[in-house]
Amino acid sequence: MASPNSYKLRCSIPGHEMDVRGLAAAFFPEGAFMSVSRDRTGRVWVPNSSPDRGFTEMHCMTGHQNFVSCVCIIPPSDTYPRGLIATGGNDHNICVFTLDQPQPLVTLKGHKNTVCALSSGKFGTLLSGSWDTTVKVWLNEKCMMTLQGHTAAVWAVVILPEQGLMLSGSADKTIKLWKAGRCEKTFTGHEDCVRGLAVVSDLEFFSCSNDASIRRWLVSGECVQVYYSHTNYIYSLAVFPNGQDFISTGEDRTLRIWKQGDCQQTIRLPAQSVWCCCILPNGDIAVGASDGLIRVFTEVEDRMASPQDLQAFEDELSKTTIDPKTGDLGDIKMEDLPGKEHLEEPGNRDGQTRLIKEGQNVEAYQWSVADSRWMKIGDVVGGSNQQTSKKVNYEGKEYDFVFTIDINEGGPSMKLPYNITDDPWLTAHNFLQKNELSPMFLDQVANFIIENTKGHTLGASPPSAADPFTGSGRYIPGAADNRAGFGADPFTGTGRYIPGSGTPTGAPVGVADPFTGEGAYSSTASRQTPTNIYFPKTDGVTFEQANATQIMAKLKELNSGAPGEYRLSEEVLGSLEKLLVSVCDPHASEQPTTEQISLLWKTSHWPEDIVFPVLDILRLAVRHPQVNDSLCGGDADDGVALCNHLLSLMKPQGRPANQMLALRTLCNCFSGWRGRALLLAQREAVLSHAADLCSVCNKNIHIALATLILNYAGSLHGQPDLDAKAQCLSVASAALESVQDKEAVFRLLVALGTTVASDQTAQDLAKSLGVTSQIAKYTSVTDPAKVGECCQLVLKELQ
Repeated sequence: MASPNSYKLRCSIPGHEMDVRGLAAAFFPEGAFMSVSRDRTGRVWVPNSSPDRGFTEMHCMTGHQNFVSCVCIIPPSDTYPRGLIATGGNDHNICVFTLDQPQPLVTLKGHKNTVCALSSGKFGTLLSGSWDTTVKVWLNEKCMMTLQGHTAAVWAVVILPEQGLMLSGSADKTIKLWKAGRCEKTFTGHEDCVRGLAVVSDLEFFSCSNDASIRRWLVSGECVQVYYSHTNYIYSLAVFPNGQDFISTGEDRTLRIWKQGDCQQTIRLPAQSVWCCCILPNGDIAVGASDGLIRVFTEVEDRMASPQDLQAFEDELSKTTIDPKTGDLGDIKMEDLPGKEHLEEPGNRDGQTRLIKEGQNVEAYQWSVADSRWMKIGDVVGGSNQQTSKKVNYEGKEYDFVFTIDINEGGPSMKLPYNITDDPWLTAHNFLQKNELSPMFLDQVANFIIENTKGHTLGASPPSAADPFTGSGRYIPGAADNRAGFGADPFTGTGRYIPGSGTPTGAPVGVADPFTGEGAYSSTASRQTPTNIYFPKTDGVTFEQANATQIMAKLKELNSGAPGEYRLSEEVLGSLEKLLVSVCDPHASEQPTTEQISLLWKTSHWPEDIVFPVLDILRLAVRHPQVNDSLCGGDADDGVALCNHLLSLMKPQGRPANQMLALRTLCNCFSGWRGRALLLAQREAVLSHAADLCSVCNKNIHIALATLILNYAGSLHGQPDLDAKAQCLSVASAALESVQDKEAVFRLLVALGTTVASDQTAQDLAKSLGVTSQIAKYTSVTDPAKVGECCQLVLKELQ
């Protein structure tokens, strides 16, 4: 039987598809709460009467164009007796919703970066904090004032009960007290980013920080108590109605319950980041985490989950893997660890952790005061003297590999899980059956598994290998491969046109350019420790691959079926072919003519379903100085027209081939000084449109997007334009949330390194945006080695 003061699981609530980043108890309906997520939605949950004591989704809200970061409830008023819901997102906007409409009642615009904190006050006042370092005060759908003074991202805001008194916490390590738009006091004491604030009374408040401490402050300025127990970043906290007890969550996988000044209970979760928490009116606790689940805990026995569900939760927790670098476990020396007999001794406090050697594995246990026993909380991996497998979790099971398979361009991807002890043919058969795919793909899938698991031992990282379906047999925008027969139809052997494909010039392994070394770049052959050959990279990265014959063949094929008003004459086709030859051959005797450039520009406005080969010609042409001068700046209006046309092709609902080729064309514009000047002038619009493509599931688009960000970073290196660098960092950070392809990740890392290199202000900004913790996971990547090496160098720059 649980002790009266012990919280246990009430229920787990699935529904969100990505991290749950914010929670707030609602005024209506009774017992309800709100959640927001990186899946771009907000949801209202109401308690149900089912035996599982769970919650039901009552309402789903959409309206943000990017991740939703925070939520707060605006109290009921005469106009809105049920209150309103405000959410802030990575799209820089605040959306305000009613409880009966999925779309926003109003969208508040004004911040220049992610809105990551919201708080509501009297009379409909709304306070917002943003990565743009400002705090804004909103009333009646208007920004009444902007509070400036912080030097880094504002992660937390609250309105104190006293009218006009506001608090903000920032990555500059300070908390500021504002009154009537002026900073009245600055609180110092935290040693890292301030991540959360919670009001105790008119006179007191709590703060939590990345320095793993919680502080209790008087409004007059004194810090009256510091609380330690967490072992990593603390992201959120909430105060019980008695104003004394509180809860906190953080990066150490825990929810901690504090009573009478002490941490009385530690609840570990099977998720690395426990982002947010709130206390429900009945005293239950809701927490949101990086696994996309909301979990509710209660100390009321009648509301606790069934014994079977409690055991299932404990079993799930015991199967998690723990990296000692993310917690308090330290370096692991197998020979010094005791065996399971050590668990016969009781713990000293709730949440105490003990490591046990079990065969060749290390297991972590936590002492539960409520149950008077040691609970297994996971298997430890990553110690310096321990070599364990790195499993991948998928649908509740662990695998050595989980490949992402793209069947249709721009369509949803499918997952192919595989263990090296499995039969590849049986795995391929089961995959095809599960996804209702043709059995004719059996050989392709099985051979793909065999080829891409060669030489890998248990737990090796999934390779960034070719997709068995997209390696050939369909149009692949911008793919480049010099394998024999690449691009051939797998059934007829006929060559296919693949925009942007060609045979790049190879380079010696170990000294190859990491961007053009055919994806096989490895520095380990020539050096033992990372040497910075990666950034700052100030020369533009372009997409050079070309097969003029196939491009023209596809253009002629599509032209024959084009609507009458768009059909090109043989003369025009001949002019375009001459232009293509002249821009692809650096030794060509003929230069592009004004007429040819004009025809190319006109033809680039073909219908979107057939324009892609023309865009491929445009991509190659803008590298030529004469074309670059003409289209990017011969006339100021011409350059803006080019930008606007390419941006129109990049809308998220557009065709992936056009999106990718438009991005690549923008990248290639950096090869000329006029193109570079144009894109710098149009930076805000270009990067804003490009950021909208982060969520498109297409690795070629992601590589092109990463390259565009990198080219901007290179152009801005050494320049004092902080707004531009902030946008680069923000878009790169947003891209890293979605991008999986290792080449795209690498280019984003180089972009980050180029932006922060030798620029202290940019470094501080990057740290305030959480870049350090965001990229740390790539330090261990060895396939390809350049990803891990570059990541280590970026982190070194940010120290």
